[in-house]
Amino acid sequence: MSDPYETLGVARSASQDEIKSAYRKLAKKLHPDLNPGDAKVESKFKDVSAAYELLSDAEKRGRFDRGEIDASGAETQRGFYNAYAGSQEGAKYRTRQGGPQMGGMGEDDMEDILASMFGGGARRRGGAGMKMRGQDLNYSLAVDFLDAARGATKRITLPEGGQLDVKIPAGIEDGASLRLTGKGGQGFNGGPQGDAFVTVQIRPHAVYRREGRDIHIDLPITVAEAVLGGRVAVPTIDGSVQMNVPRGSSTGKTLRLKERGLAGKGGRGDQFVHLQIMLPDQPDEALEAALRDWAADHPYDPRAALKRAT
Repeated sequence: MSDPYETLGVARSASQDEIKSAYRKLAKKLHPDLNPGDAKVESKFKDVSAAYELLSDAEKRGRFDRGEIDASGAETQRGFYNAYAGSQEGAKYRTRQGGPQMGGMGEDDMEDILASMFGGGARRRGGAGMKMRGQDLNYSLAVDFLDAARGATKRITLPEGGQLDVKIPAGIEDGASLRLTGKGGQGFNGGPQGDAFVTVQIRPHAVYRREGRDIHIDLPITVAEAVLGGRVAVPTIDGSVQMNVPRGSSTGKTLRLKERGLAGKGGRGDQFVHLQIMLPDQPDEALEAALRDWAADHPYDPRAALKRAT
């Protein structure tokens, strides 16, 4: 994975606001919804998202700058040594200034570390045969809104060319991390594999908006449906359903479809439908004439409350 600073096009001294601004510009330009079917752009979008995930976290950014983790978030050899040297057991390997002796650690020192971590037998065996757990690996996965809402299984391609199936639970939130036990780096000398952590990024939808476990949509209705009421078809994540529009409904009126939202703790959320009255695409003389006659006999001021408030 390339340097995250280069990916976002910012200097290493960039502030968090500068990093956020650079990410937003690139994400808006490279978003898959604006470039459907372009695998190259989608790959760049994933790289940009992964870079921002690392640099927006102050702790991760600091560890990357110190060389303790790589661009994927995986622990480096320096990170392993620093973590050990900062512990009580590794105190004797710290310099007088408190830092680990990274450059001067010899074979005997390493054997001492392994011996203190895993028992004195490590020195007697020279470290041979010692089992160590593999590294944890971090990935980013962009999924469509409906896949995140309904649940799905997605496949990601690993840097070395392998593939990994990721089960997306229904109702997962944007930015959530999934842990895949034993799907990380290979262990040492037969040690167990590390885990894989997959951060899920949900693409926005053209119709549905999420607020917690609830879903919101804007529903266009005709003038006749607003005035006379009636049953209309409403899209939901489970398919189209029929909903009753009350007589005399104005734009902005909100109706609720119970338990048509997202799954989560405590049950499913609701779907809220915000009505929007839409006129015909082309001027309609019959409608104009009818409303002209009606308006002459039925004057009213829809802006009265606005005038009182100002």
